[in-house]
Amino acid sequence: MTEKLDVDHLRQWIGRSTEATDIVTAQLVKGLRATLFQDVGEPNAGDAAPFTVHWCLAQPVFPMSMLGPDGHPTRGGFLPPVPLPRRMWAGGEIEFLQPLRVGDESTRTSRIADVQVKTGSTGTLCFVSVEHSISSPRGVAIRERQDIVYREMTSSAPASAKAASPPPKAQYRETHVSDPVLLFRYSALTFNGHRIHYDRDYVTKVEGYPGLIFHGPLQAALIIEMAAKLRSSKPPKKFTYRGLQPLFEGSEFSINANETDAGMELWTANAEGQPTMKGTAVW
Repeated sequence: MTEKLDVDHLRQWIGRSTEATDIVTAQLVKGLRATLFQDVGEPNAGDAAPFTVHWCLAQPVFPMSMLGPDGHPTRGGFLPPVPLPRRMWAGGEIEFLQPLRVGDESTRTSRIADVQVKTGSTGTLCFVSVEHSISSPRGVAIRERQDIVYREMTSSAPASAKAASPPPKAQYRETHVSDPVLLFRYSALTFNGHRIHYDRDYVTKVEGYPGLIFHGPLQAALIIEMAAKLRSSKPPKKFTYRGLQPLFEGSEFSINANETDAGMELWTANAEGQPTMKGTAVW
């Protein structure tokens, strides 16, 4: 049974901050390029890294004894101890100011910006917003807000989101397969122990999903790289995105884009064409 959710207590975490540093290595860039279906090459000092390399840097490291049953660290510490068992990356917003490059020492400063509790179709939801500033020796490179959602564990398999209407026909489209090795590689690059991405017994028997779940950040990374490729390798000044429904292993998925008056509308979709993440980019 989920323990009682004390909103006032959780909101005491608002304003807490932490800082971490890491180095953008050539080996990391090679691994991320390979995982994002890019030419691996031989990155040299000063070469630009993939635009979301910061999600691989300075990830928290905890001993095995401090991990919870889902593979995440036990609750508390920097993030508030939300007692709802399911944790997912719901969306966020990123501002790209300048690229991170091979050899850079990067510093990430993080702050809890907000904690909100809502009620949805699956029960109680708790949203935690975290603001990040990522800098290099040349100054601030990225500003970001991440929205993390915690929700209750239901006894039955979670229902897929209803498609409000058929997705628009894409002007640009790429397709790939959500192979379990792809998910494992991204978990390794981001030091992400969340078992929903690699432990099929756990994700199907404990959390009730039909298969391994594709990482939200990996979908966002692929969308951002496609947007930049369509604009002569220039990333958007601002990218805002949100998850719509889970994308699962073992099937084809697509990355899609349409030009708009304001910039670009982008989304990932499952094999049935239903959007799983949607974002907007402006330059």
